[in-house]
Amino acid sequence: MRHRIGAGRAGAMAMAGMTPGMARAHASEQGFVLLLPTDVYISAGGASVALTIILLAVLPARMARGLFRPLRLWPVKNLNIRHGSSLISMAVLLALLAAGWGGSRDPLGNPLPLTIWVVWWMAMVTWEGVFGGLWRRINPWTGAGWLLAQLGRRRVPLRYPRSLGHWPAVAGLLGFGAFLLADPAPADPARLALIVGLYWLGTLILLLLFGVKWLYYGEFVTVLMRQYGRMALLGRARGRQGFGLPGWQWMRRGSVGVSAAIFALLLLGTGSFDGLNETFWWFGVLGLNPLEFSGRSAVIGSNLAGLIGANLILVTAFVAALALGLRLAGGGVGIARALGVFAPSILPIALAYHIAHYLPSFLVDGQYVLARISDALGGPHVHVTAGFLNTPGPVRVIWLCQAGVVVLGHVVAILMAHVMALRIMGGHRRAVVSQLPLALFMLGYTVFGLWLLASPRAG
Repeated sequence: MRHRIGAGRAGAMAMAGMTPGMARAHASEQGFVLLLPTDVYISAGGASVALTIILLAVLPARMARGLFRPLRLWPVKNLNIRHGSSLISMAVLLALLAAGWGGSRDPLGNPLPLTIWVVWWMAMVTWEGVFGGLWRRINPWTGAGWLLAQLGRRRVPLRYPRSLGHWPAVAGLLGFGAFLLADPAPADPARLALIVGLYWLGTLILLLLFGVKWLYYGEFVTVLMRQYGRMALLGRARGRQGFGLPGWQWMRRGSVGVSAAIFALLLLGTGSFDGLNETFWWFGVLGLNPLEFSGRSAVIGSNLAGLIGANLILVTAFVAALALGLRLAGGGVGIARALGVFAPSILPIALAYHIAHYLPSFLVDGQYVLARISDALGGPHVHVTAGFLNTPGPVRVIWLCQAGVVVLGHVVAILMAHVMALRIMGGHRRAVVSQLPLALFMLGYTVFGLWLLASPRAG
């Protein structure tokens, strides 16, 4: 379970009638996650059903392909500043680690938890998925690796085994999910500094051993950012700045390997369990009273098992939907190839749920980030408030944004899968038939995501 966040227990109780539940953010004890009301949840689910039927029934093949053709805007010049910005990023990270290890143990008074859980996990992942291009500039390993290579003047001693694929990144993502969801105190500054510091150092050593391929294949943060980054509106299109529908950059790739496909699916599975493990339903499965929850240490084993189980169920259901679709369409495509082609189409749903899930928390916890920055720079005092969550107008806007982004993710996922099916199935009819089970799977998962946003949460 994540740490409860709220603008004080008394304030939370006073707002209980307005906000059906509260979330426990990883960084602090401050903020709320509003639960979608039933009418918004049902309306968004109905819209997903209607849009799915329309897209599959009437969207011509030429129009579907044209939707993912980007606009080519101004020429893009290669500015060789990545190593410099990476070294700055590394210096900032090391300073944050020092602050986490030797500074205040209060997650709100220490900049490390706010930076990791709010700036990086909530905001930066969202930015990369919507706009792209940020992580490759601030990756805290590339500059250090380049500098050490220049000083050593030698090639990397080991060749990254092709057979490993992205499996180390898969293991890294599951390890991160376990820390996020099962560690007793993921926001404790000293504990977080130790985990992040060891991971940074271990990755740097592996980078020196295997070269940059370790980042692209084995390091889960870089793999995560690259996969979400290909969902971005902005990217390069033949030497120019490109702008297009989310996912247009994935359309330029034929397929990915099985390990990269599994990684994409685990992004959705891990993100979904991040919401599921907070619900009253999950507490009922565990036989616990959510109103008398004794803390994360009571559910470490259960959450680890749930994390693995949720991802296994997701991968099994996805592969089964692909296999059924291929069989209905008459075969001709192997399941491994189909998995590599269609798995990226699940990323819009994963990204949409990430944005919707963390939006209310970010609106409050982001204020603490601004407050810490203002204090460090000697600026004016930033007053953190959650009062807007007690006003019907802003609350309804937040609800509609959450539901809207989930439905939008569903629509983009269906469009991507449709275009991919047209590419490998060789005809519109076969493509539609092969896509039907996958479309139903995506629809079910979108409704499931809306249900998670509407489900009562425990503290």
